[in-house]
Amino acid sequence: MNPLEVLAPGAPPAADFVPLIVPHMSGNEWRYVKECLDTNWVSSVGSYVDRFERMVAERAGTKYAIATVNGTAALHIALLLAGVEADDEVVISSLTFIAPANTIRYAGAWPVFIDAEPRYWQIDPAGVAGFLEEGCQWDGQVLRNRRTGRRVKAILPVHILGHSVDLDPILAAAAKYRLPVIEDATEGLGATYRGKSLGGIGHAGCFSFNGNKIITTGGGGMLVTNDAEWAARARYLTTQAKDDPVEYIHGEVGYNYRLTNVLAAMGCAQMEQLDAYVAAKQTIAARYFAAFQDIPGVVPMPQADWSESTFWMYTVLINEGRFGMNSRRLLAALAEKKIQCRPLWQPIHRSPAHSGRWGEMSCPVSEDLCRQCLSLPCSVGLSPTVQDFVIEAIRAHAHPGKE
Repeated sequence: MNPLEVLAPGAPPAADFVPLIVPHMSGNEWRYVKECLDTNWVSSVGSYVDRFERMVAERAGTKYAIATVNGTAALHIALLLAGVEADDEVVISSLTFIAPANTIRYAGAWPVFIDAEPRYWQIDPAGVAGFLEEGCQWDGQVLRNRRTGRRVKAILPVHILGHSVDLDPILAAAAKYRLPVIEDATEGLGATYRGKSLGGIGHAGCFSFNGNKIITTGGGGMLVTNDAEWAARARYLTTQAKDDPVEYIHGEVGYNYRLTNVLAAMGCAQMEQLDAYVAAKQTIAARYFAAFQDIPGVVPMPQADWSESTFWMYTVLINEGRFGMNSRRLLAALAEKKIQCRPLWQPIHRSPAHSGRWGEMSCPVSEDLCRQCLSLPCSVGLSPTVQDFVIEAIRAHAHPGKE
């Protein structure tokens, strides 16, 4: 049976507002949360926190998982585990949500932005290797950026839109210079790279469970790793670095980053449905892909043969010349039909929050993708009827050669 038939019986009228992506609750969420409320286990200690950590670790293929208040907190802690300090540099994707770049600044370090590659829209492994080989100097112990003189301390590739980064070349380059790799797998829970679950391939992986993610706890995040020392230190730092179980002794500055039991309960219920959610997303992606084959200028989201994508946020590239309208005009036209879409993120090297600090940077592929791409409605519970309404609205605006 099609997962959508199970998860979304009965479609709303096509004239209703069609959201980009919303949570889907169809399992034990109410029962588990009620148990927390009935027993008063609602704070950052409780059986559901432990259970949620075990479930995510098992899915990521790691020995350890540490729940956090959100994905940004998980990334911040991962950078600290990697030894990132003030005035270090961290290699990162330019085409991503801004949070991972912000966490680099939280640590007092500086992001080095690498362009996307044009085929699968992920961080370019050749760009990472090129920067490390040609843009840096290695003395056998420390890798330094030739231009800034700063120490390069880690690589933070971001798996975007449910698809994996091509990690093997990045891991090989990282090993050569003894750099830890931190996967931002926020958008990749349930996806794989060469048969391995995202988040469990690098030295650490981080997830977010924000309301628009494939599973949600409303907020929440998770850090996963196979390193026992990293796991112990992550748990220590996320609980205010408390050294004594009774006395209030704190050996260093810690963080109040732990997830609450009540939100972890929701996460457990969502994790129980992850496989069905992934199957639903893949079905939605397949229907979009088939529909767009005969609409000129709509280029479906690609998938590499080495990646099993969840298609977390289904995204298409709008070729203005072939479609007859650019992505932003199509965005506005669909909004008039109460269909919510969104562009990709402004490349972070162009963000006012992060630009202008390292001189001119060039990430032309990221800029082109930002200008041309639109993410389409793809909630787990999106019905075929409503999806067809979206497809036909896009088809109706295709006028090749008019612009």
